[in-house]
Amino acid sequence: MRTTPQTSSRLQEIEELRRRHPSLPPEVFVKEDLLRLGIGFSEDALRAASGAKPKSYFIFSFDRRPIASFGQEENLRAPEEIALVGGREGFRRTIVSVRIHPDSPYQVVVSGGALELQADGTPMCGVELQDTPPYYQRTLRSGKPITEMAPTIEWGYLVYLTVYRKCQYFGFQEECRFCDINENFRQQRAAGRPYQTVKEIDDVLEALAVIDEEDRERRSQALTITGGSITRHLRGRDEGGFYLEYARAIGERFPERWIMKLVIQALRQEELRPFRDAGVRIYHPNYEVWDPRLFPHICPGKEAWIGRDEWMRRILDAAEVFGPSCVIPNFVAGVEMAKPWGFDTVEEALRSTGEGLEHFMSRGVVPRFTVWCPEPLSVLGRDQGPAPLAYHVGLLELWRDIHRSHDLPVPPGYGPPGAGRAVFSVSSFMDVIDPETPLAVFD
Repeated sequence: MRTTPQTSSRLQEIEELRRRHPSLPPEVFVKEDLLRLGIGFSEDALRAASGAKPKSYFIFSFDRRPIASFGQEENLRAPEEIALVGGREGFRRTIVSVRIHPDSPYQVVVSGGALELQADGTPMCGVELQDTPPYYQRTLRSGKPITEMAPTIEWGYLVYLTVYRKCQYFGFQEECRFCDINENFRQQRAAGRPYQTVKEIDDVLEALAVIDEEDRERRSQALTITGGSITRHLRGRDEGGFYLEYARAIGERFPERWIMKLVIQALRQEELRPFRDAGVRIYHPNYEVWDPRLFPHICPGKEAWIGRDEWMRRILDAAEVFGPSCVIPNFVAGVEMAKPWGFDTVEEALRSTGEGLEHFMSRGVVPRFTVWCPEPLSVLGRDQGPAPLAYHVGLLELWRDIHRSHDLPVPPGYGPPGAGRAVFSVSSFMDVIDPETPLAVFD
């Protein structure tokens, strides 16, 4: 099992990394550590969170343990995200996605009548929660809950539409090794959550209408259309045709209400232009891992159906459709070091990932990343822990420096940049951008 070398506390390792990376905001060291190790909650903390926006399991589990192993029904009671505030370091508000891990060194407890984050039992900072939005209490005419149809994340900024809950990269020969989308579907259904394989377009539109009506402050500013890969057909359509129906319906019903984002496979230019015409403004053809040696091992289905080199070419080709700033491929930060194929040292992993960042950013395309959470229902998460915190901290510095060296704008569709302002919750890449950086504009 790959683990971070043990110290007397998490704080000692964080302090050492802060000395080595003094230009990074102090909050991001803790945020990255929470994302890789997960968070536990005391019973009192779960009771205190009863009015907060609950974890929606919007696509993957993003947990360090299966639901069946939870002893306090954390899957139903834990919040979607927490905000770190104040404490010993005077943290600016830092929003973090909740990845449940009852045995984590990080625990949210009640202390002095307020929620507090502790590391190895040492108080660190206060914890704030987002209130449950009024529309979360609503159901559709069909009786389906809006929380399953159109949950919001990033402190309410992003409506997340997983319109296809499964993926056709099936089995060991095709599934991305870090991914638990199919297994998560099964465990959620077994736990009683009303997951649907495919969300009906009319239900999606009805849910969006409710959000549009009740979100009077316009906190939700972007929406994502996504789901599993379609290698054959789904309801008589290929991948482009299936997801295009949703984009067209939303664009016609709610023109310009939300920044429409698309997270599907790397398609050809001629397949992408109809999405642009339908109102999609940002395209995320996620490549998951850059290294040519690792890509076939980590993403065997993507390698078999499209191929690594073709995938990377299509990313750059997409810039001619949406504009370079609006093509934002994701990679899963940390799988570069996962056994049995990954790099042995942080330096090797950063060197490889940095090559990919330079390849794209030098052309105006800005990849973003999520912190790898080794989900136990995935292949890579079954018997190993996360990449070292040193890798994630080094990646933040590397990403920021390459982004700055090419004088690139803030990636659009992610809310405000900068420590204390960012809302993106599954990595700290937005937290490390200088808030004075110009915003990207849509072509």
